[in-house]
Amino acid sequence: MSNKTTESDSNYNHLEKMEIHQLLVSMNAEDKTVPLAVEKVIPSIEKLVKVIVSKMKDGGRLFYLGAGTSGRLGVVDASECPPTFGVEHGLVIGLIAGGDSAMWKAVEFAEDSKEQGWKDLQNYKINKNDVVVGIAASGSTPYVVGALENCNANGIETGCIVCNSNSIVAQTAKYPIEVIVGAEFVTGSTRMKSGTAQKLVLNMLSTAVMIKLGRVKGNKMIDMQLSNNKLVDRGTKMIMNELGVDYDEANQLLLKHGSVRKAIEERNKKGA
Repeated sequence: MSNKTTESDSNYNHLEKMEIHQLLVSMNAEDKTVPLAVEKVIPSIEKLVKVIVSKMKDGGRLFYLGAGTSGRLGVVDASECPPTFGVEHGLVIGLIAGGDSAMWKAVEFAEDSKEQGWKDLQNYKINKNDVVVGIAASGSTPYVVGALENCNANGIETGCIVCNSNSIVAQTAKYPIEVIVGAEFVTGSTRMKSGTAQKLVLNMLSTAVMIKLGRVKGNKMIDMQLSNNKLVDRGTKMIMNELGVDYDEANQLLLKHGSVRKAIEERNKKGA
């Protein structure tokens, strides 16, 4: 594929001569365009969400797979699902080319292997109940392309998040999401607008899926893990509002049952 939008020249030049204020205002001006680009592809996001929800209700898992910034964003989204929604580790899995160490330090040429992505998925006994979402700003990462091709050949549902039109990754995925954000502020630096677009889409995917799987009540994270004092306080206030009890009683119920959902359910059973 030629003429990648993600590689096109920045709309700004002589960045090194700009004052700091001008740099920041210009970056912000570019960033403002990203949500509008995401808005255009909501129908594509919706299709993928429906597939993920359906598969997860049948016991499937969600895999994110990417390299560099794209891979890191997938790992971050996956790692945030257990504390936010109370799901078990291993329900949403993020894989990055080069393995876990690539989260901290770039692994040279890791993304160039067309076979490694599928090998990494096989370590998790990937199967037809699962969904694999390839994340690649360029839309051409071999690590992602090879994995999606093998998934398709084995009857596994595939999606992707890319930032170029008519890319090989989007052509390979059954449920492609193409967020075209245009030239980066620093030419080719896809950790900027492209990365922001991918983060927004990942937020939408995982949050919408978890809501449809019943992991949110009203607008509250009733299954969140109580991993710090702030979250214990938040959970206590959720119980206060739901049950109409004071702070101390709500806190005791929360600490006794270990989750907002269980505290509310057990109290309602006794009240019934």
